[in-house]
Amino acid sequence: MSSAADGVVLWVDQVPSPLGTLTIVAADDALCALDFPVARSRMLARIRARFPRVALTRRRDPNGYATRVRAYFSGDLGALDGIAVDCGGTSFEQQVWKALRAIPAGTTTTYRQLAEVVRRPRAVRAVGQANARNPVCLVIPCHRMIGSDGHLKGYASGIWRKRWLLEHEGALVPGLPSADASRVRKRPEHRSAPCHSPDMFQHVADVFPRQRQAR
Repeated sequence: MSSAADGVVLWVDQVPSPLGTLTIVAADDALCALDFPVARSRMLARIRARFPRVALTRRRDPNGYATRVRAYFSGDLGALDGIAVDCGGTSFEQQVWKALRAIPAGTTTTYRQLAEVVRRPRAVRAVGQANARNPVCLVIPCHRMIGSDGHLKGYASGIWRKRWLLEHEGALVPGLPSADASRVRKRPEHRSAPCHSPDMFQHVADVFPRQRQAR
C-alpha cells in the first residue's frame, strides 16, 4: 500500500457498466472497494473510517481491475476470480466474504446455507448483515445470496441490479425449484439497463472531492 507524507494513498477509477458506473478504490496490491453509484457515499465513509489520513488519487485502470470488470460484463464470468482484496472488517465478516467467493457464477446459495458453511448455523441474521457490509461487490459476489424460499432478498444496490446480475450469470429464476431446468434463464444478450440515478456517470472528482490527480 502506497504512503504519502500525510497518510495512505489509494487509487480511484470508475468503470461504466450496464448497471451504472462502478467506483474502484485500490491499493498497490489489492482491491479495497468496488460499488455502484447508490453506494458511493457509504463507500467513502468506510474508506475514511479505515484510513483517516487517506489520499485518494485518480489512476486509470489500477492493477487492471477496470479491465477485468469490463470483461465480466462482456461475458467472461471468471474475470474477477483471484483478485486480491483488502476489505478490513471483523474476523466473522472476513469468513463470510471468503465463503461468498466460493459460490460459483451461475449458482446461488441461501443465507442459512452460508451460515452452515462458516459453522455458525444459528447466525443467519449475522451472515445477512456481513453480506450487506461487503465493500467489494461482484468480486465478493453477495448478489448470489437468496432467501430460503428461493426469492431475492435485500441488495443494497437495488434488487433490479441483483436480478440482472443473476440473469447475466445464468442463474435460475428466483422462486423456481432447481429441478425445473426447462425454465432456467439463459444469460441475456448484453444490453444497457435504464439509468436510475441522475449522477450515475459523474466524474470521480465529484464523488471524492478532495482527491488528487495522479500524474
